[in-house]
Amino acid sequence: MLKKLHHVAYRCKDATQTVDFYTNVLGLKFSHAIAQDRVPSTQAWNPHLHVFFEMEDASSIAFFELPELPAMQPDPNTPNWVQHLALEVKDIATMQEGVRRLRDRGVEVIGPIDHHFCQSVYFFYPSGHRLEMTVRTETKDDADRFAKQAQVTLADWQARKAAAAAG
Repeated sequence: MLKKLHHVAYRCKDATQTVDFYTNVLGLKFSHAIAQDRVPSTQAWNPHLHVFFEMEDASSIAFFELPELPAMQPDPNTPNWVQHLALEVKDIATMQEGVRRLRDRGVEVIGPIDHHFCQSVYFFYPSGHRLEMTVRTETKDDADRFAKQAQVTLADWQARKAAAAAG
């Protein structure tokens, strides 16, 4: 049923700062901007700017600037490493160039980390969202093996949770 990602949307603190970061640091195309006073799906009053950045496969990363709402807050019950957006680059050289560009802007970068199916670096963009820049390192055989193992891993996890709950 689902074919591919159209866009994922997050909130940003400042749309101009977001456009600068995603175009000049990460190299995405600033492809669309919509300024509205009402939310299209609910018609609620909430002035906003919705900006889109197009990726190579035509999917997009989008952000909302919501100036009339209270400031963004991280979820106090979720560690900051959990919620993140992983963006794939074509090779290690491209990732190294991305790391250089981030560090030139004073952005702290963690990694690279070898996840045994990809290599990744992590950083926070100016609105506070955690991003991952990643390069696939898995083979077709690895991917097939991971897919076959997924249900077993899930079942093992459920058993582990049940055992912990039983004490």
